[in-house]
Amino acid sequence: MMQIRWWRYSKWLSSGAPLVVLLAVLWLGVGMSPAQANLRICNKTSSRVGVALGYKDAQGWVTEGWWNMLPGTCETLLEGPLSARYYYLRAVDYDRGGEWGGPNLMCADPKLFTIRDIGECVARGHERAGFFEIDTGELSTWTVQLTEPGRSGKEAEASSGATK
Repeated sequence: MMQIRWWRYSKWLSSGAPLVVLLAVLWLGVGMSPAQANLRICNKTSSRVGVALGYKDAQGWVTEGWWNMLPGTCETLLEGPLSARYYYLRAVDYDRGGEWGGPNLMCADPKLFTIRDIGECVARGHERAGFFEIDTGELSTWTVQLTEPGRSGKEAEASSGATK
């Protein structure tokens, strides 16, 4: 039977090396986090873009805007796992004009806004604006990439990140 000679390791143990190893492991663990689930948008155009979002939460419909995005940047519009299958986006090209919109009418304002309910927008002092639908397929994370018209054949491309 082999005996463990603890005296061989006593110098190493007393040197503080185990503490250094433990701290290194803890530091690595803090730096590593599980993949974030979010709704993100990336501005793949050469223009500054403003983005508005529409979605349904536990209390009903909400529209929010504007996220102002520089060319080549990405923004997280909603943090955490997505709770709905459908989200609605509207974007405006600040530099060259034009927009990414759609047939889904919701409330919006020209300045920063959060609006509850999508009915009677004008009567409540808001604008009616067209949003395009994003079908996330019930995935927990989703990224939309706004591209220049004609660059990819589509004005906005959606791509999924993680699965459910």
